[in-house]
Amino acid sequence: MPEKWERLVEALADADGWTTAARLADRLGVTTRTVRTYAAQANQGGEPVVESGPDGYRLDRAAWARRVRQRADAADAGPEGRRSRLIRDLVDAPDGLDVFEAAERMHVSESTLESDLGRVRTRLQGTGLALERDGDVVRLTGPETAMRRLVGSLVREEGRRGISDLGTLRAGFPTVDGFRRGLLAGLRDAGWAPNEYALDDVLLHVAIAVDRVSRDRTLERADAATASDALVALVDELVGEEFGVRLPPAELEHLARLIGTRAATRREGPARVDVLRGIVARISQDWLVELGDDEFLERLALHVDNLAARAAEHSYSRNPLTASIKAAYPLIYDLAVFLASELGRLEGITVNDDEIAYLAMHLGAALERTRSRGDAVRVTVIAPEYHDARELLLDRLRGGLGDDVEIVVGGAASLDDPSSYVDDADLVVSVLPPRVPHPSVVAVPPFPTTDDVERIRQELARIRRGRRRARLASTLTRTIGPDLFVRGVGGRDREDVIRLLGDRLMAAGVIDETYVHGVLERERMSSTAFTDLLAVPHAMTMTAERSAIAIAIDERPIAWGGAEVHVVALIAFAESGRAEFQAVFDQFVEAFSDPENVRRLVRGAVDYPGLLAELSVLMAR
Repeated sequence: MPEKWERLVEALADADGWTTAARLADRLGVTTRTVRTYAAQANQGGEPVVESGPDGYRLDRAAWARRVRQRADAADAGPEGRRSRLIRDLVDAPDGLDVFEAAERMHVSESTLESDLGRVRTRLQGTGLALERDGDVVRLTGPETAMRRLVGSLVREEGRRGISDLGTLRAGFPTVDGFRRGLLAGLRDAGWAPNEYALDDVLLHVAIAVDRVSRDRTLERADAATASDALVALVDELVGEEFGVRLPPAELEHLARLIGTRAATRREGPARVDVLRGIVARISQDWLVELGDDEFLERLALHVDNLAARAAEHSYSRNPLTASIKAAYPLIYDLAVFLASELGRLEGITVNDDEIAYLAMHLGAALERTRSRGDAVRVTVIAPEYHDARELLLDRLRGGLGDDVEIVVGGAASLDDPSSYVDDADLVVSVLPPRVPHPSVVAVPPFPTTDDVERIRQELARIRRGRRRARLASTLTRTIGPDLFVRGVGGRDREDVIRLLGDRLMAAGVIDETYVHGVLERERMSSTAFTDLLAVPHAMTMTAERSAIAIAIDERPIAWGGAEVHVVALIAFAESGRAEFQAVFDQFVEAFSDPENVRRLVRGAVDYPGLLAELSVLMAR
């Protein structure tokens, strides 16, 4: 699994130059302190790859390329890389491999190779493939589709060991980028909306098909469902142009269907608009968000139609952003979990974590377009009037700060009259130094540069974070009672910890047994370990008597759906007061997305007063 600091490297790789810590924090959904931590972690154990300076952070691309090659070489030289090469050789050898020759070629003993074959046998369980032995010759048997799935999984594992999937494809198929560009252009021309997040996975299928056909290993039959004739023709044309290969009709049908269900959406006639309208209406009502836009519903319905086709074939799209979305946007991800559960209940569509993340991307985009502006910051700009200089300054600020600020203009007299701006302003932006102290002042020249505007943005971000966390700290002290805090869970597993906290909430009259069952049901759908150290179990209904939080803290790690957490916060949502309490979900995870904050809470919250003291400090930062 990729390290968390690699998210920082990915963000810097997308930037052309320096990026400020505030902007990186907003993108990654963490604090600026966490950005500093990620940068330090990225530079450990070798040549530094993240540069830091007054302008923020920048990726040393040459150093990062060397790091990636070193990691890949180290992985390939180890047992895992050796077994991967052995599987590839078996896939490419229809007549089998001689065990002694294979051991000599890999520079290992025969006993080591026999041990590797044993591990390969274990890995093949449930794949439809098997190893057959005839004396010294071992052969891989099974259907061609299973062979290709195995090759695909090997390439993805190489990505996890340091080589990106697309990088692996480029090494074997230098023209894959040309195919990619041609496919995107062709899809747009034909009226399809491409999904570039899933495109690399489809390109992997294309490359595997080209390679296998060149070895006379073709699919036995076409998919049961037919593909678009236009997509079949597009794939046939591009494969011929870029790879110099002509694929049989069954191969073209298969690839065209993959593209049509995973990497593109047809812009016409979605079938599930009415079903989704009902689900979205319930989300809007229960979570107090605006999602009723018809254009959004049509886009979502088109996506769900393709999702239904993928689910019917158990052939889901992989999402490279799943972990990031889950960690950075827990509320949006949870809305997507509810949407997925309703699709399962009403339409019989089974949805995995990667597909839930794609649903979250649709919901997040809609929320971004319709988000409330209730968190506007009042900014007083103090600039003496002189020809059009002040208007030019204001235009620059309005254009650079966006719509979530309320700008009030003060002249030179404001410097001597604090009542004109100190009492109401959240931030003062001044060309001349104010003569009355104010907690938030940014001095700028009459003609501010990009860096000046960025300094203002950083201060605005600090003010907003302070507001949110102060509100959250106040809410938490009212919703976490002394009986709702548990220090040490005695080695309990995930379900037992949920039941332990659920019992505390039931004893306090907050929830009933049905609510606990709802929490367990939600947990089985997708783990609520939104960060490596923190889990936030909850139900998808707001049926608690009042909103409250029960917290368990343990210095020993608690196994939680593939993660190991030290803090578990079971959140009970109630209908009454939900508008105020809704922010708890996102902001609690945001505050503790920094591992150091979690560690501090674990160290300091030895009793209930210590818990409240630590929460007050950490949330109000």
